[in-house]
Amino acid sequence: MSTNIKDWNVEDESFWNSMGKKIATRNLWISIPALLLAFAVWIMWSIIATKLKAFGFNFGLITQDMTPDQITATLKEINSLYYTLPAIAGLAGATLRIPNSFLIALGGGRNVIFVTTLLLLIPAVGVGYALQDVNTPYITFAIYAALSGFGGGNFSSSMSNISFFFPKRMQGTSLGLNAGIGNLGVGVMQKTIPWIIGFSLFGAVGANGSEVVGDAMSGLQNAGWVWVPLLSIATIAAFLGMNNVITGTPNLPNTIQGVGKTLYMISLGLIAAFVGAYLLIGLKVNMWVVLPVVVILTLILMKFATPGAIKSNLNKQFTIFSNKHTWIMTIIYTMTFGSFIGFSAAFPKLSQDIFVYTDASDPSFINPNAPNFLMWVFLGPVIGALIRPVGGWLSDRINSGAKVTAISTIAQILATIAVAYFVIQARNSATPENYWWPFFGSFMVLFLTTGIGNGSTFRSIPYIFNKEQAGPVLGWTAAIAAYGAFIIPKVFGQQIKNGTPEYALYGFAIYYFVCLILNWWYYQGPKADVKNP
Repeated sequence: MSTNIKDWNVEDESFWNSMGKKIATRNLWISIPALLLAFAVWIMWSIIATKLKAFGFNFGLITQDMTPDQITATLKEINSLYYTLPAIAGLAGATLRIPNSFLIALGGGRNVIFVTTLLLLIPAVGVGYALQDVNTPYITFAIYAALSGFGGGNFSSSMSNISFFFPKRMQGTSLGLNAGIGNLGVGVMQKTIPWIIGFSLFGAVGANGSEVVGDAMSGLQNAGWVWVPLLSIATIAAFLGMNNVITGTPNLPNTIQGVGKTLYMISLGLIAAFVGAYLLIGLKVNMWVVLPVVVILTLILMKFATPGAIKSNLNKQFTIFSNKHTWIMTIIYTMTFGSFIGFSAAFPKLSQDIFVYTDASDPSFINPNAPNFLMWVFLGPVIGALIRPVGGWLSDRINSGAKVTAISTIAQILATIAVAYFVIQARNSATPENYWWPFFGSFMVLFLTTGIGNGSTFRSIPYIFNKEQAGPVLGWTAAIAAYGAFIIPKVFGQQIKNGTPEYALYGFAIYYFVCLILNWWYYQGPKADVKNP
């Protein structure tokens, strides 16, 4: 069958059974591993940041003429820079979700998935080379972290694409499989990288074999190289096995046209992301200033620099911003998915700083009894991803996403305060490892509640908005919520530097309480605009 399918009517049962089901299923099972790998590459900095510290990457900031006090202060600054890398990846990934929301209508599903998966090879290969040398400058890692944002952006185009392949009665299942298994890429990555760096399979070429903190440098490169063969297979599969359908792309382009339009739109998001990264690390602008600047710049580029073919469609979708519920649900949805992806990015490094490097006066001190946190941290993202459909299912059972959101938010606040409590206990203890399991258990509850809340907000949005607005609102809220992968690592990095990581958690708990009030006032209370959506 042709790559471009002009006759596509999956609501016709005879068409679906005779032809549509086979094509849709093939596209779904190519899409799922591509999205899983996208999440893996996007959030890989959560683990790489811990290894940069373990291997002694100081980005050339430590010099021989420094005094011990200067070295200590510089090491604290370097540790903050480690947190900034996953934050940069989060900033870029969230920003790229905005143009990705409109790619399918312009470039065609097959063309878009092929290009966006192919682009992931750039940060994967780049990281493989950068990790070969302990003296690689920070700017190199920052650039590859920004390019890893390709993976974060891919979620929006992938979900949009799959929605056009299945009939309405199967949308929940197909999108749930695509999103749920795709999100598992975070957990898969956090388990794969610590394991794969123990081998020199990929690192043999170009590595010097030196040992830092007991590990062979030749294996560290595998954190990037391990994804290259998998991405290559996924890219080829997308090119040869996927389709463009006319319901998703009214003006079906040929491959060259589709690839060209896709690259152009992604470049708009990339420009905004790099501007944000430069403001953050080059000019050291406050993160709370950088965030709105990047969002506004992206929207301006989308509105005024997009091809005429989608400008009218964009203008129609921009009407969602005049609806107050768009902003309310953006805040609430960010509490759920934003927390999930942000904690996924920060949890490994936070665990390292609380339980491994436990002497604030000596940043190089390693707790000999520290827990093997890398063996366990992957469970958080896995739990958060797998429990998400349960949130939607519970909402359907009690006929209210808002009620489930309220209950999960209360539990989320309590879990956040519990994590803060155990952080304080561990920091003030001569044996912080004694608090690892209660700290870890509280964090697992936190991941559990973010996943349930994420599923319940998905259920609420279609009940709050009409059919024309529900799709754009889902795309917008997903894009803004993804900035959690930028905000949370950056906030933790600042507070770790100040010696008060619990302050970050207190701030998150206050934010969650605000969301609880908003959810009650607008969707549950006596003056609710929409009752229990």
